[in-house]
Amino acid sequence: MTLKTVHAIVKGRVQGVFFRSYTKDEAERLGLGGWVRNLADGSVEALFSGEEHNVNRMLKWLETGSPMSQVASIITDPVSTHPDYNGFIIKY
Repeated sequence: MTLKTVHAIVKGRVQGVFFRSYTKDEAERLGLGGWVRNLADGSVEALFSGEEHNVNRMLKWLETGSPMSQVASIITDPVSTHPDYNGFIIKY
């Protein structure tokens, strides 16, 4: 099993459309740890950690996001450490 951790910033219409809630549900379905939160500039920031193929599936899911979102761009950066998250949370 290869572990992967990725930091992501999602831009577009991603606040006020349940993006964080849907992201949490999808991350939990894929067995990922990490977090998601809104940023002041209207974007959403997240960190996903888990099996490489599931992190890749999550990144693909972000391209569409929640049903009412409109994703304009995603900026991702690999994280060299793999924190041991106990579940996936929404940060406020």
